[in-house]
Parts: sequence; structure tokens; C-alpha cells
Amino acid sequence: MKQPGFFDVEERLVRLSGLGDQFEAFSRAVDFEAFHSDLEKALAYSDRSKGRRLPFDPVLMFKILAFQTLNNLSDERTSI
Repeated sequence: MKQPGFFDVEERLVRLSGLGDQFEAFSRAVDFEAFHSDLEKALAYSDRSKGRRLPFDPVLMFKILAFQTLNNLSDERTSI
């Protein structure tokens, strides 16, 4: 088996989809965008007038936390 290269990401994602990617099924089952306004209110982001970088998308962060909880994953295991 050859070592994956920098540009092999698309190939790996196609392979994961073919195997039944759990994250894709999870995203199809739950409408996470319904939580967007509530998450924005709860997070109370600053106005970025001092030039701070843009925050992470709150829906993406919510998806990650939900996925971690359902699969009993730590932050370190999620980033692999």
C-alpha cells in the first residue's frame, strides 16, 4: 500500500463515502442549521472591530461536539 500524499484527500473522502461514512449519515439525519440562530445568540461573538480573526462556524463546532459525545471521542481522537 502506498503512502497517502497531500493531494489524495478527495480519493480518501470518496472511499469513506463508499464505506458508509458515519458523519455523512449523521448530517443527513439532523438539520443542524436549525440551531444556527440559537448558537449565535449563546456565543455572543465580539464585533471584531479590533481586527480579530473570524470565529469558527458555530454549527460546525456543534456538529463536532455532538459527534464526539455520540462516539465517546476526546479532542485528540477527533483531530486524527
